[in-house]
Amino acid sequence: MNRREFMQRTLWGTAGVLLAGQAGAAEVKKPNILWITSEDHGPHLGCYGDTFADTPNLDGLAAKGMLYKRAWSNAPVCAPARTTIISGVYPPSLGAEHMRSQAPLPSYMKMYPHYLREAGYYCTNNSKEDYNLTKPGKVWDESSRKGHWKNRKEGQPFFAIFNFTMTHESKIRNPKAKPIHDPAKAPVPAYHPDTPEVRSNWAQYYDRITEMDTEAGGVLKEITDAGLAEDTIVFFYADHGSGMPRSKRWPFNSGLHVPMILYVPEKWRRLAPPEYKPGAKSDRLVGFIDLAPTALSLAGIQPPGYMQGHAFAGSYCAEPPKFMYGFRGRMDERYDMVRTVTDGRYVYLRHYMPHRIYGQYVHFMFVTQTTQVWKKMYDEGKLNAAQRQFWETKPPEELFDLETDPDEVNNLADSAAHQTVLKRLRQAQEAWAVRIRDVGFLPEDDIHSRSHGSTPYEIGHDEQKYPLETIMRTAALASSLEPESLHELVKAMTDQDSAVRYWAAMGILIRENAGVNQARDSLYKALSDTSPSVRVIAAEALGRYGTEKDVEKALAVLLEHVPLDRNSIFVSMAALNALDAMDERARSAKDKIAAISTQGKTPPRTEAKYLDRLMQKILEDLE
Repeated sequence: MNRREFMQRTLWGTAGVLLAGQAGAAEVKKPNILWITSEDHGPHLGCYGDTFADTPNLDGLAAKGMLYKRAWSNAPVCAPARTTIISGVYPPSLGAEHMRSQAPLPSYMKMYPHYLREAGYYCTNNSKEDYNLTKPGKVWDESSRKGHWKNRKEGQPFFAIFNFTMTHESKIRNPKAKPIHDPAKAPVPAYHPDTPEVRSNWAQYYDRITEMDTEAGGVLKEITDAGLAEDTIVFFYADHGSGMPRSKRWPFNSGLHVPMILYVPEKWRRLAPPEYKPGAKSDRLVGFIDLAPTALSLAGIQPPGYMQGHAFAGSYCAEPPKFMYGFRGRMDERYDMVRTVTDGRYVYLRHYMPHRIYGQYVHFMFVTQTTQVWKKMYDEGKLNAAQRQFWETKPPEELFDLETDPDEVNNLADSAAHQTVLKRLRQAQEAWAVRIRDVGFLPEDDIHSRSHGSTPYEIGHDEQKYPLETIMRTAALASSLEPESLHELVKAMTDQDSAVRYWAAMGILIRENAGVNQARDSLYKALSDTSPSVRVIAAEALGRYGTEKDVEKALAVLLEHVPLDRNSIFVSMAALNALDAMDERARSAKDKIAAISTQGKTPPRTEAKYLDRLMQKILEDLE
């Protein structure tokens, strides 16, 4: 990657110090680095101007340090977001974008704590990992609830993470809770209905943030009491947007915008960002992709060239990027593909599966009372236009102006006045996908089958094995919704690359009845394709929009692709999603679906529970 070192600044003059306490007598040659992290919340802190929040400890950290106004998690859910951090590589480049998937790293790549440990740091993680990657050997000195910087050797510099979970989605939806924050005063975004259930969830969310703030204050006090304040650089950030529906799991700004605070003590001010000063608010675009190279840079380690982010502090501080990028892949049991880019003001979303609604049924999300009442009100026709969007299909492109529309409900993609902005961000998204070699354009099964004996990253960088730009063009054509492109899609059904055929079949499916009626012969041929992913999409198209004969054939094919004794778990999930999308057209196969076992030759994986959820949902809907 291109990186240009900034000229290092001279030390700042005397300024307020964050934490009182005396530094140790021994000269420290490397700074300690402390990351305080929490789960499932956006920049809902007092220091970010949120008057409903009660966060005195983090507000104090920001007052003595610097906060980033435009920080993104890159992914709107925990595992892909944490994968971005630990590797310094975008998960779509690694084949690791899908929730709770597992992909190997190339042999020459290491997770960033490995580099820190090689440089003499004692590295602890307390305690969540949740990576979509197979760990390449020993990563942490200690990764558990016992992990603590106190366990290091005397005088050894440390890198320590303390992660708090009380703000997690699962903790803000107690139906019997009596919130401390007044629900009547809770801010409700334009896309949510204003109901008691929604207000209760939002109020509980703010209660939990206050609880987390207290715990964060305790971690800071430990540093002070140990006399390490002047030798410890402190970060605070959350792992993605709030756990409320349409934030978590969605690459809008609401799902990607996170708080990020940095404190650099006076002694180590030469490592601070160029714009650093106590109480400052930086406009620099920073993302989780930047955290690994920044940690290395602060430790005096030059980030390896394969890392795709930009260090924003330390000896190898790089120039600010012009854009930040986000993504959405499979969320638990539901498939989707979205790519996002922002320049700090405008947010652009590219929907490659616009036929899937935003609010696909994800079991864990539907436990939240807000989700339940929101969907119920949609079914009853009680929502306004902004509130209805989440339960409907998507346009191919969206563009939002965060200055005038912070809740991202007014799509400007068709605005004549915004076509220059739209084109600029669209080009940025496409160029990024090519630059990182985005393997998310492959069906999930292909990500793993094509890389057998290698890694998805390496296959993605082999043009012969992965003709990305040809696949991207077909995906763009498929998702464009343009009826006149159907002829080209039918032609693409005969392409030698299965991913091109997959997107061609997807494009026919997206065009519903018109697509199936004009491409029936091609779809029937695709039912015998060498790729199971192509077979599943072709069957879904015939099953949803074909004749009774088509439905019968589609059901037979889909039922063959569910059992794990002869299919990968990814093919099985795709087939069950297709059966679920058929709704009443799958009724004749209800008993056969119920008889399918989700046990098989495939080794047990986290995703296995997703199959059970899909089966249960299909059978409940067919009752």
